This record gives sequence, structure tokens and C-alpha cells, in this order.
Amino acid sequence: MSNIILKFKKILKSESIRFFKMMFALIISKIKIQKLFAIFLFLQITNIAVAKDHKSENSNFLMDHIADSHEWHIATIGHKHISVPLPVILYKVGHGVDMFLSNKFINQEHKRIPCKGYILNYKGKIKSIDKAKVYDLSLTKNIVSMLISVILMFIIFITASRKYKKRPKSAPKGFWMFIEMLIVFIKDEIAVPNIGKKQYTKFMPYLLTIFFFIWINNLMGLLPGSANVTGNIAVTLTLAAFTFIITNINGNKNYWAHIFKPSGIPFWLLPIMIPVEIIGLFTKPFSLMIRLFANITAGHIILLSIINIIFIFKSPAAGLVSVPFGAFMFMLKLLVAFLQAYVFTLMSAIYFGHAVDEDH
Repeated sequence: MSNIILKFKKILKSESIRFFKMMFALIISKIKIQKLFAIFLFLQITNIAVAKDHKSENSNFLMDHIADSHEWHIATIGHKHISVPLPVILYKVGHGVDMFLSNKFINQEHKRIPCKGYILNYKGKIKSIDKAKVYDLSLTKNIVSMLISVILMFIIFITASRKYKKRPKSAPKGFWMFIEMLIVFIKDEIAVPNIGKKQYTKFMPYLLTIFFFIWINNLMGLLPGSANVTGNIAVTLTLAAFTFIITNINGNKNYWAHIFKPSGIPFWLLPIMIPVEIIGLFTKPFSLMIRLFANITAGHIILLSIINIIFIFKSPAAGLVSVPFGAFMFMLKLLVAFLQAYVFTLMSAIYFGHAVDEDH
């Protein structure tokens, strides 16, 4: 673990800092800081408008925006709720599969009602009225958001690949130059230094996928009324599990020998060291899971708390503080969105490098 921390600090002090400076300079050169702040100020005001229907339910304000949902709520105008119902897919033991839209659970007064023997409780869980076992396979807000991000990734990578095939010797421009810069950065500053030139190529597809998946979902989570995908611990658990599985599948004899037969350790100390090393196998993905989940969730809670100040004090003066400070938090979360994708990718590459290192 100490080697990982030292390597992580070394990387942060090297080319990564220069990359962040270059990326920030690129953004600033294209968009003046006044325009950038105005964009996030607009997003902050839009978020307040979207959240306005929760002003009488401050106790549930945070969880309603952070938690997953069976509908995609867009806004509320007066007493009219604008939302997109999502497909509900349920398997009831002994009964079979039931499919319908989630708006069947809501009546004209926007109150929850039973549908086909099922009830949607206020925790977002669907249960059978007769208390039979139900497996929920529905397309929730988080799942739909992930599907959208996957489609965006396919479009970006396939289009970039086709552009390279058409013009293999010409440099990309605009947005595609930015994408190439990110890909080269992940290759030269994350994969090669931590995995090695001989082995990094087989891990590049995963590293690129995990980086862009987390980054795109983090950015989408900044939009008003969006889903909190990477702030869902089930999602971060799955991503960490992928890293865990790939690491241990590719582990060579040196990797496993370090765990079950560490060199230079007295024989009498092995009963203590081996369990510690085995526990270390699981603490690494656990730290990946908690780091991403906690940082994204904390950012959402802070931002929504700032918005909630307006509804708590019910004063225009509160808006003079809440709106500009919320816009600043939006800008900070834009940086955090990239940093969390970078850290998850970097730590995964470090774990892969330890697994395939021949000179252990």
C-alpha cells in the first residue's frame, strides 16, 4: 500500500499537473471566464426552478434529488408535474412477468396508487400487495442515464475511429483534438508508466472505457433534473468489482506469491501476514468504490443544500448568496467530475501494474 501511495504522489507531481493546466488553458482560451461563470449561473438558476416543487418538503429535498427513481422528473409548473414515465418490469414468483409504465402508480392528484397488485412506496421500492417475492428489473432513471452515456461513448469512439481511418496522417481539430488529447494522456501518463510498455495495450480498452464512462456520467449529473449515477453506491461497487476481477485474473505468479508466500518474511509471521494480504485484495476495490461514491454524493448534497437555503429563509436576500455561490460550486464540481474519473482510472492502472509486474 505504501508503494501505491508513493507512486500516486509521484504521478500527481509530474506530467498530470501539466495536463490539467493545459486542459484548463484550452477551455479558457475558447470560453472567456465571464461566459463560463454565466453558463454555470444559468444552470444554478435552472436547478432552483427544477427544485421549486420541493419547497414545502425540505426534509425530503436532498434524497428526492439524489436517489434513483422510476420516473424522470423534469420540472413542475404550478401544480402540473412534467415527468417522463419509465418502463416497470417486474417478475413475481409464481406469477410471471408484468410490464407497464411507472405513471400507472400516480393518479391525477399526483398521489401514489396500487397498480396490478403492486405498490410503489415512498422509498422508491416496488412491492407486491399480497407480499409475494418480487424481482424489480425496471429501467430506472439511473439505468436510462447510463444507457444514454453508453450511446454517447459509442458515437464518440466510432466517429473518432472513422475520422482516423479516412485521414490517418492529418491532425484532428476542435472537439476531436480534445478527445485525442485525453486518449493520449491516459496512454502516456496512466497506462504506460504504471503497467509497462509490454503489457499496457491489453488494459487500454478498459481504462479508456472506465474513464469516459465515469467522466460523462459525472458531467451529465451536473445538468438540472439529471440522474445521480456515480453517486449511487451500487454503480461504484460494480465498477470497482470490474477492476478487482481484471486485476486478479491477470495476476502472475509473482503477484500471488507476494500474497501467499511473501519473500523476506519470517515463517512464524506468515499466519499474520497472509490474512492481511488477502484482506488487502478487497480493501483496494472497496476504496475505489467509496472514494467515487462519497465525493460525487457529497458534491450533490452541498450544492442542493445551497439551493435549499432559498426555500428555508424564503427571502430574496438568500438568493443573492445562494445563486452566485452555487454557480461557483458548479464550476468546482466540473473539475471534480474530471478528477474522480482520473483517480479511478489511475488507481486501476496501478493495481493492474502490480498484478503483471515481472520484477516484483
